[in-house]
Amino acid sequence: NVICPGYIDTEMVLAVPPKVLEGIVATIPVGRLGKAGEIAKMACFLASDDAAFITGATMTVNGAQYIAG
Repeated sequence: NVICPGYIDTEMVLAVPPKVLEGIVATIPVGRLGKAGEIAKMACFLASDDAAFITGATMTVNGAQYIAG
């Protein structure tokens, strides 16, 4: 399995010039940057027994910015 995060509210992303960042957020259907905790929750889920039958999957955690499938 692999987790493919979108733009996450991190120091690196927040260092992008404000006008550029506004343009990026405008392309994210949920209207915001992701949070590191949301990526961590996906990792915890994939490591849990609840995900025992999920194998070889691409998990996009990106606010619907792009769809993989």
